Amino acid sequence: MKRADWILIACVAVVAALFAIPQTHCAEGFNWATAHHPYIMAFFKFAILATLGEMLALRIREGVYNKPGFGVLPRMMVWGFLGMCIAMAMVIFKTGVPAFLGTLGWKSAATVFAAPAFSWGKLGVAFAVSVLMNSIFAPVMMTFHKCTDIHITDNGGTVRGLLRPMKMREIFAHKVNWDMQWNFVIKKTIPLFWFPAHTITFILPANLQVLFAALLGVALGLILAIKK
Repeated sequence: MKRADWILIACVAVVAALFAIPQTHCAEGFNWATAHHPYIMAFFKFAILATLGEMLALRIREGVYNKPGFGVLPRMMVWGFLGMCIAMAMVIFKTGVPAFLGTLGWKSAATVFAAPAFSWGKLGVAFAVSVLMNSIFAPVMMTFHKCTDIHITDNGGTVRGLLRPMKMREIFAHKVNWDMQWNFVIKKTIPLFWFPAHTITFILPANLQVLFAALLGVALGLILAIKK
């Protein structure tokens, strides 16, 4: 292991200790901020954790956490924006899918889903929310994120480069690896990873759902690195 690996492990250990020790009140502050500023918190959760997932993937592939042109800060900005979009989508689908199930005859779907206790009915609604959100929202979000990755790399990994207009037609036509994007990222990770993973997400307490979703981004980064 390299020095950077030990630094990362130490940082993770310190953060975990701060949240585990009651006297630090970190958990209380986290819950308060999540309840009162959910989208700002979603920005920072994804900016930090999902970007860390990409850095870990780079570490696995090339042995380093960062390199010229990788663009850690631009990637954090993109992930933060996507985190806010994901938090918004979770609210929309958590509200809309139970209502949709009600129109299909499951009148108690919203009540079952809102109950704090676990039940098989709640699991069923959570699975339906996950399937519909990942089938409708996720492919668009994933493809947009792939385009931003290419845009960041093409512009040297700088913040100024990120703010330049994206050449979407060129990126779509010539630079996206559609065999990887469609046949693996969309066709395999969505049903095999995201359907069950987000089912678990929607069973968790509301204040932990976006955080868990961001942690899943770390896991997916590792999966993609192994695939490559």
